Amino acid sequence: MAMKIYTKTGDNGTTSLIGGTKVPKSHLRIDAYGTVDELNSWIGLLGDQIKTKHEKKVLKEIQDRLFTIGSSLACDPNKEAKLKIPDLLETDVIFLENEMDKMNKKLPEMKTFIIPGGHPIVSSAHITRCICRRAERLIVAMDQTKMFVDPLVIKYMNRLSDFLFVIARHLSKALKAKEIPWKPRV
Repeated sequence: MAMKIYTKTGDNGTTSLIGGTKVPKSHLRIDAYGTVDELNSWIGLLGDQIKTKHEKKVLKEIQDRLFTIGSSLACDPNKEAKLKIPDLLETDVIFLENEMDKMNKKLPEMKTFIIPGGHPIVSSAHITRCICRRAERLIVAMDQTKMFVDPLVIKYMNRLSDFLFVIARHLSKALKAKEIPWKPRV
């Protein structure tokens, strides 16, 4: 028999961190890892729209790292040392930087801000980037309120939002979609 997905333990508005500590579902830590989960889903949608194997593989790697980050954020930091939580590594950040460098070599110089759009896939990449920035802000807020956050998580999320901007531009070029420059009204 399949395990039931519902437990009814959250019916009172609380949830458990990894390690068993109960917190309100409105807790900043829950908001942060919930937004990372939302980001992971959007990256999955973006990957479903992309045709090239390399880009799909890169996005799957990012999704795996986001599960690592989600685990780290969902863990009670006072109990994490006793638990087996996957680690985020500096090489994960370098991976994103290398992928951006490869794409940037083929992109025209950016001379203005770019308005998101031009193709549904490009728009999906920009939405994903915005969700990443929101997750990053929540994680930084955790850090600023003295909730433990591995500094590498903040660095990775910052680099990931940059990556998502570059892949949006890369996809725009690959799809022959015109980038829309922002022309401010003066």
